[in-house]
Amino acid sequence: MVYQYDVKFRFSNGFDDSLVDWEKSLTVIRHFLAHLFIEIASSIMSPPGKLIQFHNCTILRDGHIMREDLWVRDSKIVNPEPVFYDEKVIADLKIDCGNALIVPGFIDLQINGGFGFDFSTPKEDIATSINMVAKGILQHGVTSFCPTLITSTPDKYREIIPKIKIQNGGKHGAGVLGIHVEGPFINKEKRGAHPIQHVKSLKNGIDDVINTYGTLYNIRIITLAPELDVKGSVIEELVRQGITVSLGHSTCSLSDGEKAVAHGASFITHLFNAMLPFHHRDPGLVGLLTSEKLPPNKKIFYGIIADGIHTHPAALRIAYNANPKGLVLVTDAMSAMGLQPGTYNIGDQKVDVTNTCAVVSGTQTLSGSIATMDSCIRFLLKSVGCSLVEAIECATLHPAQVLGITKSKGTLNFGTDADFVFLNSNLEVEATYINGSCVWSKDFDAL
Repeated sequence: MVYQYDVKFRFSNGFDDSLVDWEKSLTVIRHFLAHLFIEIASSIMSPPGKLIQFHNCTILRDGHIMREDLWVRDSKIVNPEPVFYDEKVIADLKIDCGNALIVPGFIDLQINGGFGFDFSTPKEDIATSINMVAKGILQHGVTSFCPTLITSTPDKYREIIPKIKIQNGGKHGAGVLGIHVEGPFINKEKRGAHPIQHVKSLKNGIDDVINTYGTLYNIRIITLAPELDVKGSVIEELVRQGITVSLGHSTCSLSDGEKAVAHGASFITHLFNAMLPFHHRDPGLVGLLTSEKLPPNKKIFYGIIADGIHTHPAALRIAYNANPKGLVLVTDAMSAMGLQPGTYNIGDQKVDVTNTCAVVSGTQTLSGSIATMDSCIRFLLKSVGCSLVEAIECATLHPAQVLGITKSKGTLNFGTDADFVFLNSNLEVEATYINGSCVWSKDFDAL
């Protein structure tokens, strides 16, 4: 993050304080001190090879909240028993957590931007947009995310996709797991805020995908409408190349959805939104949550925007009760997340933002959200009545399962990356850690 120091002083026969913007000066100083303290804390708390003990805390592990210390060494969560009994060493550093609840770092699989930056139409270079959002979402407990691009022109994709790099998280911000490309292979009838002039078909199969994006490099998720890929050959090829295929912006039947899952699709993009409404004779994509025709051992996950706008609490309860282990919280946040009400861009669309929602200018069509991941967890817990563990796993374990990265992300199991969040009794984020280092703290931010 860049801070500008532009306080002006004038000296003559004395100090003229009329030229000083004191409020702005104090804000700059507070930001500088917060940045400095995090730098110092990170260097102290994560010395190479040193054993760190986080105590006076409860932790979420193996589906339970337990009173237990968390141990970290070399950016990984470690089992203390062999350390004690085999190495016969104690902690090099003990950190009192103030009775916080420690949970895995949150993972957002669908986020279009935030804090004034839109990934599909970056005002500056795309790296700056990614970095600014990555830094900003630390305060909401997000330690990893998939920058999401909406329906755009081939030229725009070819310009942006190669510049979004997979990168580890740290003091600079949350880690980038890969790109989520939402479109342009979607149904025009359910395009939502996606510009209709850029929506494309798949008549030439996988060649259309490659020719449109220019490359599949660094793409982790692709949202498409399954009715455009009747034979399933595109889905099969994308999955073969390690890409998660998500079904969405679609008018498909349940049968079409089941066939897509049989070909390898494993995720549904923002359930209930941009798809046919549930019908008792053909429930469409929603029916996949309880389908008995999915391949053996095949699990379907579904994204939910739990902001109280995109999904009614009753719909949340229906989805959760139908398939609790498949629910994945996503923000689908756009550039106005973290900003005041106004007009902003998402892709090539102008969007009007109020205190509660974002809509395509001049319409009532929802266009992304202004939700944050921590607020989604709180809303889900309040609306569904699930356990605290179940709510948190919808933002940690489940998204990690979607991408197949549970050996490193999404849990506090031994050997995983030391990405975790301190929560208070109101489930508000108190501090965010990546690789065992403090990268954001409410105490520092309040300076």
